[in-house]
Amino acid sequence: MLPFIPMSPILINEIPSGKEWGHQLKWDGYRIIAWVDNGKVELYTKKMLSKNSKFPDLVEALSELKGTFLLDGEAVILDPKTNRPSFQQLQQHDKKRNPQSLKISVERNQIQYIIFDLLQVGEEDLRQYPFIERYERLQKLAGQWNPPLFITELFDDGEALWQWVEKNDWEGVVSKRLTSRYREGKEHHDWYKRKRMLKLEVDIVGILYKEGRLSSLVMRKDGQYLGRASLGLNETTKSILRGLPTEKKSTDYFMPLPEGLRNERILWLNKSFAAEVTGLEITEAGSLRHPKIVSLAIMMR
Repeated sequence: MLPFIPMSPILINEIPSGKEWGHQLKWDGYRIIAWVDNGKVELYTKKMLSKNSKFPDLVEALSELKGTFLLDGEAVILDPKTNRPSFQQLQQHDKKRNPQSLKISVERNQIQYIIFDLLQVGEEDLRQYPFIERYERLQKLAGQWNPPLFITELFDDGEALWQWVEKNDWEGVVSKRLTSRYREGKEHHDWYKRKRMLKLEVDIVGILYKEGRLSSLVMRKDGQYLGRASLGLNETTKSILRGLPTEKKSTDYFMPLPEGLRNERILWLNKSFAAEVTGLEITEAGSLRHPKIVSLAIMMR
């Protein structure tokens, strides 16, 4: 398999309608390209980095399949409490380095591979074929596959699927032109995604200054760095924040210091406080994309 850039949906605000479109759930996980060649398996990220060591259970399941094919899908962990994909749990699993702790994590949280496209069978490259043909061939190929391998469903009513997503707090909907070829990256007008705005409760642990001015707040969730947020701060809020005790060190909150905070001037709060924030998504790097502060618990005291 030659390296390539996986086709990615473009973010929009409205779901396209019409008979030329098919719609699928957007699964909140890690995009994984799987190359299977008669027992040999290679798992890759969107940037073509190997993920075999992180998902040994998926490697094992795929290695039992006969034939040669190239799959496109998403690795997810379903939270048993919510029955929804948990990006945070998957991220915590991915950060484990010790083989023993990784093994325990795999045993504790089953990782599933949700497949939505078939790009090659044998030596036949399917990327020039219409999406609906690739999907139908995927159904035929994988019809008898067992967990943790699954095929995501295809729906013709995108608006009804979106209503289900909103009602059940899922991430979003991906809409695909049924006649679309598989093009690399986002150089197309064929795949789109509509996402629910994430609403999260986070801990504020530090205050970041630039050129002597308070610029943003350092966020943490479940002990993990989530990025920094500035949108939603006003002068009244900043005035209160500047008066908070900040005598702690970075090691009181993070070990090691996250890459996104290095070489920055940060004052670490003596006592963290809760905040409600919104954002588009949590990236694979673990940061909240386009965060906006909705409320700060410090303002309610």
